[in-house]
Amino acid sequence: MASDATPKFQNPDFRPVPQTPDFHPELTVSDHDGLHFWQFMIAGSIAGSVEHMAMFPVDTVKTHMQALGSCPIKSVSVRQALQSILQSEGYAGLYRGIAAMGLGAGPAHAVYFSVYEVCKKFFSREKPNNPAAHAVSGVCATVASDAVFTPMDMVKQRLQLSNSHYAGVWDCVKRVLREEGFGAFYASYRTTVLMNAPFTAVHFTTYEAAKRALMEISPESASDERWVVHATAGAAAGALAAAVTTPLDVVKTQLQCQGVCGCDRFQSGSIRDVIQTIVKKDGYRGLMRGWIPRMLFHAPAAAICWSTYEASKAFFQELNSRSKDGTIT
Repeated sequence: MASDATPKFQNPDFRPVPQTPDFHPELTVSDHDGLHFWQFMIAGSIAGSVEHMAMFPVDTVKTHMQALGSCPIKSVSVRQALQSILQSEGYAGLYRGIAAMGLGAGPAHAVYFSVYEVCKKFFSREKPNNPAAHAVSGVCATVASDAVFTPMDMVKQRLQLSNSHYAGVWDCVKRVLREEGFGAFYASYRTTVLMNAPFTAVHFTTYEAAKRALMEISPESASDERWVVHATAGAAAGALAAAVTTPLDVVKTQLQCQGVCGCDRFQSGSIRDVIQTIVKKDGYRGLMRGWIPRMLFHAPAAAICWSTYEASKAFFQELNSRSKDGTIT
């Protein structure tokens, strides 16, 4: 609470702001209740699009490192993977498949954040800071959003590989439908959900806890430093969740890129078969391929995503407040 702040955080040149005895900065700053469902969807769509577009080159490097057998990548080194992409395709190679990402990220994140907000409100009940509710809500959100995003994610990853021979998004979609059938778009869905469920549970729980802890360090300045709080908490949550779930991300990449540019094709598509193939070919270290760019992606990406999302929510909250006051029609 603000009244408990130590003297070293107080400046005699500033006039203290009167507060009621039950003032709780962590609630008044972090909660953006009262938004309409469509406003959560728009805020999530903006946040997801900005996040993935900004970090797309890092995601391309990670995909190359995880796709075993894809030419010409032969090393798990981030520098060598980056150099190989630049030498074979130039800087444009870092952005192959970005159109597919643009088509999938917006709708998927609209579903992701709106479902999370609805579930968080339902499961939290009278306990807004309930970590279990945040984790369960995150899992519900990822199951729904992955159903939307997985097809375009598969197209995006195939386009990211060098010499994949796809002319573009629609060429890839048509050829996959003709040569592999509709099921190919969801070959990695089960793995994606199994990866993103713990990823999201760790992510949301860490984010909410870190955000609350940061606000408690200096509650009197929490409102002024709201962007920094969201970005820092998001970065910590993204990095931790990315590190924990890297092995399943490698499996997901293998399933989505199978048969493309020398990648193995799997008959059953079971997670165990893919893991056994990876371990046989590259040892257990193969399950951690791309963990560095994955963390380099998710830490700043989560910071961008959460700060953009919270800023969008704050905008809509202010808009709704003005509408209720009769300031706007």
